[in-house]
Amino acid sequence: MQSLYNAFAELNLDPANVVLVSGIGCSSRLPHYVRTTSVHAIHGRAIPYALGIKLANPSLEVVVVGGDGDLMAIGGNHLLHLGRRNVDMTVILMDNSVYGLTRGQAGPTLPAGIKVKAVPKANPQGEINPLLLALTAGFTFIARGYSYDIKYTTKLIADAISHKGSAFVQIYSPCVTYNNVMTREWYEKKIYKLEEADPAWDPVVHDEKEVDLKIRKALDKIVERDRLPIGIFYKNELVPTFDERYESLYDPNYRKLPPALQPVEADGKSVVDFEKLVADRLL
Repeated sequence: MQSLYNAFAELNLDPANVVLVSGIGCSSRLPHYVRTTSVHAIHGRAIPYALGIKLANPSLEVVVVGGDGDLMAIGGNHLLHLGRRNVDMTVILMDNSVYGLTRGQAGPTLPAGIKVKAVPKANPQGEINPLLLALTAGFTFIARGYSYDIKYTTKLIADAISHKGSAFVQIYSPCVTYNNVMTREWYEKKIYKLEEADPAWDPVVHDEKEVDLKIRKALDKIVERDRLPIGIFYKNELVPTFDERYESLYDPNYRKLPPALQPVEADGKSVVDFEKLVADRLL
């Protein structure tokens, strides 16, 4: 939350132009503590709710926040489709590998074989790798931070929000109540920063010919297990955003006069063909 405050301040964002959307979980309470327009949506549906807001008014800065249970389990399918659409918005995943709100059951990012104190036996299921999922889905900005490094996480969030396209930031957030295995000490023995380990590290796609190479390099780091890299893994602003695609295919005035700003009536009478509007938006 502090990193988010700092990022908003550094970017000098107008609170009236920012929309924070969350689902259900401990982390999803975050919008209540930030002075912006906010939506506390239902379990797993923060992304489609936020997507509707962004498509209705592309000028808004829309940010989704949530936990691994909300965004990786019940909401995992929505993450896939946001990535392939490359909508210009940001998703921040606070990852503690447990369902903290419901008292510590194994979350979808908890590795197999680990027994946290709230469950009777070790986790029998394999874990989801959020960054691997985001890369496969087509997110054009992929990063990972660590909640105890506020300054570094601030930079990652600010970079994600500034990115032109769909951005995904996973943040390791140790649960001090229920996850007694993946603690602060556990993480800090494994974490390292990509650019410090390799001063030549460059995740940015500068030319379309670099895409395959940059994806392969990102993939090599994303699948590491013994060590946990943090930083920016992949950034590609050469991919057209959903706004740009929609304008070129259907409506050249889409961003100038999006649905949220269009008049719906004049002199008490509707000026919108709602059936056509719905049909167009469902394409």
